[in-house]
Amino acid sequence: MAAPIDYIRRVGGNEGYTYFPVLIIGAGESGIAMGCKLRQELGCDQFRIVERKSALGGTWYTNQYPGIACDIPAICYSYSFAQNLRWTSMFPSGNELIRYLYDVCEKFRILDKIQLNTSVKSIRWVDTDDEWEVELDHLAPGVGDLATYERVQLENDKGVSQVVLRTETVRAKIVVSAVGGLVEPKPPIEVEGMDTFEGKIMHTARWDPTVDLRGKDVVVVGSGCSAAQVIPHLITPEFGARSVTQLMRTPPWTTPFLAPTMTEFYKKWFPFLSQNIPYFQAFVRKLIFGMLELEFVTLFLPTRAAEAQRKKKAKELLGYMQQVVPKEYHEILTPDYEVYCKRRVVDEGWFKALQAPNVEITTLPLTKIGPQSVTLGPGRHYPPMSKTDSFAPSKEKVIPADVIIMAHGYETNKWLHPLDVTGRNGRSLYKTWDERGGAQAYLGVAMDGFPNFFIIFGPNTVTGHSSAILASENMVNYSLNFIRPILRGDVLTYEVKESAERQWTEDIQRDLKTSLFMTGGCKSWYISKTGWNASAYP
Repeated sequence: MAAPIDYIRRVGGNEGYTYFPVLIIGAGESGIAMGCKLRQELGCDQFRIVERKSALGGTWYTNQYPGIACDIPAICYSYSFAQNLRWTSMFPSGNELIRYLYDVCEKFRILDKIQLNTSVKSIRWVDTDDEWEVELDHLAPGVGDLATYERVQLENDKGVSQVVLRTETVRAKIVVSAVGGLVEPKPPIEVEGMDTFEGKIMHTARWDPTVDLRGKDVVVVGSGCSAAQVIPHLITPEFGARSVTQLMRTPPWTTPFLAPTMTEFYKKWFPFLSQNIPYFQAFVRKLIFGMLELEFVTLFLPTRAAEAQRKKKAKELLGYMQQVVPKEYHEILTPDYEVYCKRRVVDEGWFKALQAPNVEITTLPLTKIGPQSVTLGPGRHYPPMSKTDSFAPSKEKVIPADVIIMAHGYETNKWLHPLDVTGRNGRSLYKTWDERGGAQAYLGVAMDGFPNFFIIFGPNTVTGHSSAILASENMVNYSLNFIRPILRGDVLTYEVKESAERQWTEDIQRDLKTSLFMTGGCKSWYISKTGWNASAYP
């Protein structure tokens, strides 16, 4: 029997290191779930959560642009073990979700376990000691909130000493990666003349609230969820943009938001019913999850019946778009791929905003940036130029621009970014993935050659239709089956067999080839440039 695991301790005095039985990387919803369940299920408080940003919250702290909100009903986008009976909306704002996560941390007494402004530089398995050695960078306040490319630029401009205050080496018996996927924004699109632009260029995930948009000409690059949420707010009196021009490559399938009567009913009655009728919210939660799973069966599966339902759904969504959006945009907002091939957009005011005289959407490409303008075209992204009967504009034009907002997505195919993980016998995790075709993990949680290393929300765990928190919670619960005996001292290490990991990945990639995500005719962030799908679960 293995020796019992010790508590947090200092090894070797001032010249040594701090030892943690469990080290969790990331204080977003996955890392918080693991910390809470360690306390609740195992009675364990001998862990540390390190977070490179200045606050907890993960993607909800990273993204603070106007209009940021959940697009899954809140009673499903929350922990089963910490339900909130006071949601103010079915689809709450990012700030409300952050408050919820703070409340959960306070309830389970893990706030003091979270170490902010701390970046993980490397993780290395020490074969002789059966432990992980982790090198940490303690960052200057605010540095962790930057994207990797921004941090590198800051180091080049001001020196490493102004970015990293000190480094520290710690050891851990168990390492849990809870690194999120929607936190590392893509670098700005490389366009001729970008360095001459006199205004502000910012990503939605790096929103600068000090930028005054009143009376400004704003260009928004992108047409995903972030763009659809932020655009309606830019023309409100609060922000007062003079004009908004949206640059779109391909149109998303867009579903209508709740009817106003339903929204008002929810605000007025749902919190009251949840707080006064036992199990009411639990029942509604299960009902909605059941509806989401029914939607998956009827719309996502590669069957003739599901294909027929998708065509019916497409007709319904096109009808909604044509009813709300000005006729001049109908062609470019009609997708040429199947419904739900990629993440749908929930319309919380985007389509209505396109009715405003100072809002325009175009598929002309961004070809040049001037000091106070951008050049669009010639050509167009959508429909393709080969479609000769298209009425969509394709001629070059120059428009004024004071602010450019990049809403063009995240580095979703860089799994565990920016962790540098080295397992048994000096094996690099990234190199192993490259050799095997792409990012992968058994059940999305474990890799052979990397003992006592658990990935929460790892490769091929995105469902595309349901709650990310539910998926994270399932992976946390699965991991606890192995963490428990390690902490009890019953075993030293757990490690998945290579044959099991390879077989799992082979099965996943085989099933994905016939899935809607791969056959629906779209290009999505689920799929890498090499064609490997490390995101979706079939």
